[in-house]
Amino acid sequence: MASVVKGRLAHPPRSEKVIHLKINRKERRLATSSAIAYTSDVDAVRARGHRVKKVELPLVVVDDVEALTKTSELASLLGKVGLGDELTRLYRGVKRNSGKGRRRGRVYREPVGPLIVVTNDRGIGKAASAIPGVGVDRVESLNLLELAPGGVPGRLTVWTESAIAAVGLPREEGEAKIAA
Repeated sequence: MASVVKGRLAHPPRSEKVIHLKINRKERRLATSSAIAYTSDVDAVRARGHRVKKVELPLVVVDDVEALTKTSELASLLGKVGLGDELTRLYRGVKRNSGKGRRRGRVYREPVGPLIVVTNDRGIGKAASAIPGVGVDRVESLNLLELAPGGVPGRLTVWTESAIAAVGLPREEGEAKIAA
């Protein structure tokens, strides 16, 4: 007796198949730390395609940014920081895919924008979700896929002060604090 109408699949996907690649712990930590170091290299950030003019990297903002809940507030903050050209690149860069991908749920392709690294997400994640390409990540869950999407390091990253302290990046004396 057959338990499936018209027969079963010949070679169905197996649920026990491992679809992720394990990487050595030290190697993964070294890659993550070098990707963090690349976020402060202006040439690497520009080579990745981000529109950055007259901005000192790493961009550090006050911790009050974590409590922003409106997209308009976040967009105006990014404009004040000097990322106005980056925002226009993101809004204009949303393209509609052609072909079968559109039927399979991959309708739009959006560019990768700045990553905002926080210690506590008190509403900024929801505010950033409406801006295409902008991502928010907590320091504890910071990984290589977020810092170097596509394997290319140098993603434009905005850090909060407490996130910089949690990662352990040294701050220089003359580094300016940008208020919300």
